[in-house]
Amino acid sequence: MGRRSEETPTFALIAGGGTAGHLLPGLAVARALVAAGKPSSSIHFVGSERGLETTVVPDAGFTLTALPGRGIQRRLTLENISAIIGLLRAVFASIRLVRRRRPRVVLIVGGYASVSCAVAAIIWRVPIVVAEQNAVAGAVNRLAGRFAKVCAVAFPGTDLPRSVVTGNPVRAEVLAVDRQRDRASARSALGIPVDRTLIAVVAGSLGARSVNGAVREALASWADRGDLAIRHVIGRRDWEIMKDPPIALPSDGLLYETIEYEQRMDLVYAAADLLIGRAGGTTVAELAEVGLPGVLVPLPGAPRDHQSANARALVGAGAAIRIPNAELDGARLVREIQPLLDNPATLDAMAQAAGRLARPDAAARVAELLQQESLDE
Repeated sequence: MGRRSEETPTFALIAGGGTAGHLLPGLAVARALVAAGKPSSSIHFVGSERGLETTVVPDAGFTLTALPGRGIQRRLTLENISAIIGLLRAVFASIRLVRRRRPRVVLIVGGYASVSCAVAAIIWRVPIVVAEQNAVAGAVNRLAGRFAKVCAVAFPGTDLPRSVVTGNPVRAEVLAVDRQRDRASARSALGIPVDRTLIAVVAGSLGARSVNGAVREALASWADRGDLAIRHVIGRRDWEIMKDPPIALPSDGLLYETIEYEQRMDLVYAAADLLIGRAGGTTVAELAEVGLPGVLVPLPGAPRDHQSANARALVGAGAAIRIPNAELDGARLVREIQPLLDNPATLDAMAQAAGRLARPDAAARVAELLQQESLDE
């Protein structure tokens, strides 16, 4: 838990997290506020004790209050009893926190920790701004959106009131990527030859078993390709059982590398020619920002099927291919990707289409909304 500076009043509470998809946009907005002249000590994060924010936020130079409890599951379980108790504890902690800090504005970015902070902001009549990363809003943001002064959305048509299309805030290191300028140096850093087509496979920190399995099945079809490289981020969940290739690969054929977790996505974006992954809001936004084509496999069972809606934005622009998770296997991957490997001009056209969807000023625009709403009070 961070300690408040007595000299610096709190300008903004940024509430939410638990996953990178919620946390990273919040951090991008925080950095935009600092760039606009707000002291970093005037920006305070509220997250979950279980989330990655407990390390990422302090490392980024911001203070954090980590709340107890966990999210409530969408079905009746015994675990929900303790979850409800934890949520009540978090609400009371947030009420005390907002009363003590008296922020000028609260930014809700989604996730478990957003709920209690939204309740506290309503009680103490602190202006709320909601930032929604997906094309279809999540339950927390729909609830908070009813009381928000404005909702910053990543996609036109997102179902939130008083919406302003800002785009999804993206981390600075990704915004800095120029694929043409950085390609050679990024490949050198990753150990990828410059003359190969590089497919990156990334499906979150835990990974995605269906995506991992399909890529491994496809290796047999691409084993003899000396012009192809695959950098496969397996994820923590399947690392031990999938870290080794399922088949022997010829020394002059496919270059295939597995890693558990990718620390430098900026290098991967700069080096890759195509990315295979899920269709979370952050992934879709980052593909657009760097102008990288994608093969997107929306997460099955995602609330309100929001990942399919996210994918449609890139697919409709000609920047990505969508494969339903139920239809995914190695043969389908090969069938969809082979024409791209055989016709680099198609990959180039997809990259240009992705780049036309970029909104590099998204974090700055959300920061402006926060400042406007704080002044209106």
